[in-house]
Amino acid sequence: MSSTQIFEQAILIKASATMVERRITDLDLMHRWLNPALKCEPIREWSTEIGGRSRFIIKIPLVNPTLISHVIEREPGLIVWQFTGFFKGSDRWECQPTEAGTKLINRFEFQVPNPLVSWGFNQFAASWTKNDMKAQLRRLKRVAEETYRLECS
Repeated sequence: MSSTQIFEQAILIKASATMVERRITDLDLMHRWLNPALKCEPIREWSTEIGGRSRFIIKIPLVNPTLISHVIEREPGLIVWQFTGFFKGSDRWECQPTEAGTKLINRFEFQVPNPLVSWGFNQFAASWTKNDMKAQLRRLKRVAEETYRLECS
């Protein structure tokens, strides 16, 4: 069994925690900040309540690796998706209110059960994944701050 890896990133966003959370849980807005090579599709209806199911598809021609996820923890300002597929683990999003807006923390905790896939991930994709998480948070920040300003004006 592979060991658990944890990638955690945080960013400060000049918008309320409620507004930031909405940018994470609204499927249309999510596609504005997700990596363009990643697509999220609901399984049945889109829901970010406990039990809500979706699939995250990496757009790689011919392969399209897919993670099946479901919401396992949900409260105001917090959503945790658990996923299975070539990775097993969870993706936690937490909005912490601050004086200046919101501190958003994204914690990706996972295992890669297949030893060959694990080796390949660690050799070629781990640093890319960490950098992509940072870029994704910057895109989410931009979407949240732009839409927040529009809603408040």
